[in-house]
Amino acid sequence: MTHYIGLDVSQKLTAICIVDDTGRRLWRGQCTSDPEHIERVVRRHAEKDGRIGVETGPMTPWLVHELRSRGLEVTCLDARHARAALKMQINKTDPNDAEGLAQIMRTGWYRSVHVKSFGSHRARALLGARVQLVGMTTRLSNHIRGVLKTFGLLPGPMRGVPFDRRVEAMLADRDDIAPIIQPMLVAWRQLRQQVATFDKAVRRLVKSSPACRHLMGIPGIGVLSVLAYVSMIEDPARFGRSRSVGAHLGLTPKRYQSGEIDRSGRISKCGDTLARTLMYEAAVVLMTRVKRTCGLKEWAQAIARRSGAGKARIALARKLSVIMHSIWRSGEPFRWSEQPAAA
Repeated sequence: MTHYIGLDVSQKLTAICIVDDTGRRLWRGQCTSDPEHIERVVRRHAEKDGRIGVETGPMTPWLVHELRSRGLEVTCLDARHARAALKMQINKTDPNDAEGLAQIMRTGWYRSVHVKSFGSHRARALLGARVQLVGMTTRLSNHIRGVLKTFGLLPGPMRGVPFDRRVEAMLADRDDIAPIIQPMLVAWRQLRQQVATFDKAVRRLVKSSPACRHLMGIPGIGVLSVLAYVSMIEDPARFGRSRSVGAHLGLTPKRYQSGEIDRSGRISKCGDTLARTLMYEAAVVLMTRVKRTCGLKEWAQAIARRSGAGKARIALARKLSVIMHSIWRSGEPFRWSEQPAAA
């Protein structure tokens, strides 16, 4: 008899519920959110072939890898699908959610989610930290510009002379506002230095990855976009078709069909937001900065003339994600073509 275990995880406690293959509750309780304690409870109250289900969440990768290393069978459930089933419960409690997850595991009404390795999570955390610092730098420079504009000082665009030197030149004879701006300039420089440190770390990581070096042969793909893509996909064998990667990135339109109604909407924007954003930026680079004749570029420009630049960039970002998966899986290099790519 197979036992099904649901885990509802919080930072301190984890609610656990065990049911049999008929849906009858066998045991329900709580323990600390520690893999050793969870394993002890599961082995005490469930059979050896017990199947554990846990929702996606911040602590899920750590728990899943730790429990799997201890010989337990763990399935990560899509939180959106699990939430739809758990909404049928009248009372929302952690024990009830754990029992609901166990019943979902028993019925098989769930979508299994791939749990990436810690290496991929580290790469993603590196990119996320860089994005945060870049955003802080931008907000700080905009605030400095706003303060200077109040007093009739306009630094202008960041071309030629660096932003901090230009601001310092303006503050040379302005003792009234220099004490306000100078500390912010110091913070701005420090943030820029940390961003440069992250850039070096990203380049080292990309250089050490054969998959990243291989995919950078595609026009428009840089170190940031390729690292975000590889850390998101991790294993190209996860997708049976390369076209599925576009939907995984949220670059395909949503569809609503009911009876005689059948309409397509905007892109779904599901999946990794950072990877989708960087693929969009790669498409912009390919359309605006790549000078060499390329079939992909001609294809996107044809869409831009027909439907607008915005749709063309999204279509090109989706096409790039599909091509990257295809050549990653096949191992073949990107082949430049002067003929427009097929739609």
